[in-house]
Amino acid sequence: MIDLLSDPAVWASLLTLTVMEIVLGIDNIIFISVIVARLEPKTAKRARQIGLALALIFRIALLSVLTLLIGLTAPVFSVLGEAISWRDLILLAGGLFLLVKATHEIHKGIEGAHDETGTAVAAGFGAVIAQIIVIDMVFSVDSIVTAIGMAEHIEVMVAAVVIAMIAMYVASGPISDFVQKHPTTKMLALAFLLLIGVALIADGLGFHIPRGYIYFAMAFSAGVEVINILAASRRKAKRQAASGK
Repeated sequence: MIDLLSDPAVWASLLTLTVMEIVLGIDNIIFISVIVARLEPKTAKRARQIGLALALIFRIALLSVLTLLIGLTAPVFSVLGEAISWRDLILLAGGLFLLVKATHEIHKGIEGAHDETGTAVAAGFGAVIAQIIVIDMVFSVDSIVTAIGMAEHIEVMVAAVVIAMIAMYVASGPISDFVQKHPTTKMLALAFLLLIGVALIADGLGFHIPRGYIYFAMAFSAGVEVINILAASRRKAKRQAASGK
């Protein structure tokens, strides 16, 4: 262990892998922020905490069974000459789940479905946790397969995953609050989920879409939305000042 701490290459791999895990965790944060938006604030906070704790547990559990995870990338069967692995099937299922969930949420947002209250909220909490578990498993597989390819020591992988999850936890609260305060950003986040779902399905089918393109598109769209929100806030402030006079 001491030898690892004194090796500059290990620290470099830890830094690189941590940044990569945080970037890959953006998808998870967006999903959790959207899925808990319909819960009450206290319940939403608890759902976020449980969701991110489960994500950490899944990632560490997968790291502890590296041989199984490596086996997930081995071909299981072929379709039209294209080898399909368990990882591909998991990514396909996760991508389809995101497409269905995002489409359903967009439909509810447009139709203006009534928010759940009372016992319905309690039932909704269980459903939210179940959906978070499903998507955590999908993102965990993709995240840990990437970690295995970038680092040689399991200690480095675990440390990077823990640091990334702490960063995700710190960021998840402000992001969720921002989404709830500005309803238009929720629709943008749902569009991001559609994009991520398509990327997962493409990966599962063997067509890798560079994540840099996806994250640049997301960052550009988010930047435009922030400008719109600031402009709307200024217009509102001017109207209030005019009405006060």
